[in-house]
Amino acid sequence: MNMLVSNVVAPASPRSMAEVGLNTVMMRDIFLKTMFRMNLDRASELARAMCIPVPIVQELIDLARGQRLLEATGTLHANSGNEMGFQLTDAGKARALDALAQSEYYGAMPVPLDLYREQIKKQSIRNIQMTRQQLIGAMGHLILPNELLDHLGPAVSAGRSILMYGPPGNGKSSIANGIRDALGDKIYVPRAVEYAGQVITVYDPIVHSAAEEQQDDPTALRRTTNRFDSRYVLCDRPTVITGGELSLDMLDLTYNPTARTYTASLQMKATGGVFIIDDLGRQQEPPQKIVNRWIVPLEEHRDILALQSGEKFEVPFDTLVVFSTNFHPNEIFDKAALRRIFFKIKIDGPDQEMYLKIFAMVAKKKKVPLDEASLIHLLKDKYPKIDNIYANYQPVFLIDQIIAICNFEGIPYQMSPELIDRAWANMFVRDERIVH
Repeated sequence: MNMLVSNVVAPASPRSMAEVGLNTVMMRDIFLKTMFRMNLDRASELARAMCIPVPIVQELIDLARGQRLLEATGTLHANSGNEMGFQLTDAGKARALDALAQSEYYGAMPVPLDLYREQIKKQSIRNIQMTRQQLIGAMGHLILPNELLDHLGPAVSAGRSILMYGPPGNGKSSIANGIRDALGDKIYVPRAVEYAGQVITVYDPIVHSAAEEQQDDPTALRRTTNRFDSRYVLCDRPTVITGGELSLDMLDLTYNPTARTYTASLQMKATGGVFIIDDLGRQQEPPQKIVNRWIVPLEEHRDILALQSGEKFEVPFDTLVVFSTNFHPNEIFDKAALRRIFFKIKIDGPDQEMYLKIFAMVAKKKKVPLDEASLIHLLKDKYPKIDNIYANYQPVFLIDQIIAICNFEGIPYQMSPELIDRAWANMFVRDERIVH
């Protein structure tokens, strides 16, 4: 029976080897490798390790016994429902070693690429309907003009690409993170995917935050684990954030020649979620080249990846891509690339009124009492020196500096023109020539 979590249809648990969807030899070899590497001897332990139901493990046990690769030990484990123990025969160990020489992968059974495609459709980022309230709720800590939300809301709801541009220090990264928080629901991420006999690991604890798993009591009469296919992990919609370190090879599969397995590309790990490319224009690769790599995925919702053999194959591309840059788009893209980015949103610095609102909010949050003389000093003496250019990061910076000075001087948190001067001195570096 399909279970709904946040309106996402769960992948049904397979009931037989045929429903696992993999080649019989591959399933048998993963089973033998898992037994050998993890030193397991009971069906329930193997079911947990391989993320498949016990009846399917029993099918694999029967298959391996029929091929003289496995034998019963004759020992019953009293503490686990009198389960029979099994061990690999010499032929079974030899087959396990031979299989490990071909690929070190063992443990969770991978999900065939076709089944993975079906699951992606059920939980597509484009199925999400974002409301203004959800967006405001996720970005409540930011003071944003209404017209910015007018642009952002439809962009997120469409699940299409977004380019945010504007001067540094105005919260483009915070807004990108707010978009992620606004998504709010959960999806099913496969531990690994199989294509043409090759295993590609997808689930990554650094990218994917798993929901709490319900552990079964092995002695309980009713098992609950098989509510959904446990080859998947129920996770928050993923977010991958890259900055100046992004290189084009990160967008390809990574092959591990020792283990002879692949790791999913960054955008494949971000499937169903958000891929944020921060600081576009700071990478070693020119921005135009980076965007060119995304043209097919952004337009056709599919990505093309390649195996070591050179064989290319398609995977679903179901990701909200957020580009963020301090450059003007015309400086870094040609018109064809810009046309392919669906929404372009300028994130500007605040005006004086908005700046004061942010300053007051930050001061209140950090328990620093406001002082009228200090604010007048800031607006009349300090900002004219930088042509009255305000940025969203400045109130937080100045108030954190004031707190650090007060802590050092051993005085209660307070604001004064002198403290403003000391804080301001750390916000900018004076232009001067340093003699070496």
